[in-house]
Amino acid sequence: MSSPDTSKVLMARIGAAHGIRGEVRVKPFGDDPLSFGDYGVLTTKDGSRSFEVEKARVQKTVVITRFKGISDRNQAEELNGVELYIDRDQLPEPEDDEFYYSDLTGLRVLDTSGEVLGKIVAVQDFGAGDLLEVRPVRGKTFYVPFTQEFIPTINIVEGFVSADLPDDYFSDERVDSSEDAVE
Repeated sequence: MSSPDTSKVLMARIGAAHGIRGEVRVKPFGDDPLSFGDYGVLTTKDGSRSFEVEKARVQKTVVITRFKGISDRNQAEELNGVELYIDRDQLPEPEDDEFYYSDLTGLRVLDTSGEVLGKIVAVQDFGAGDLLEVRPVRGKTFYVPFTQEFIPTINIVEGFVSADLPDDYFSDERVDSSEDAVE
């Protein structure tokens, strides 16, 4: 049996209450904002609570959602911050050139010469695109843009990604070309 961390996939996070009838704002993770409701019952990571989507509609960057059994604002407010998961085996197998971000966690990150830079601990998006958060053997985590240019190879089966980083990527003295333009 696989560990709970790899058998669950984060689908969405519940945010603030919306209105007085038990609806909440939900931030979905995935291409289709409504898809988190397509898999039946959602659970917390430890499986102690379960949620079933009764109704959902997209509103700007969130999905206004009503869960079965949540009927007033007080109940909805208690859900703020709850993360919603499904079992990994509920998802369809990805196409050959596709994968789930959860499948990247734990993969080794190799440079172009095959040296280990670290392991992927998370895929983050702070608003400017996806970043792989990498934990090196020693030191603080660092981020690599998750693009074809920076990550040309992803090999889930063999457990690694290759990273093609500029020579000065880890330098604290990287030159900001915008400084030259403003004088």
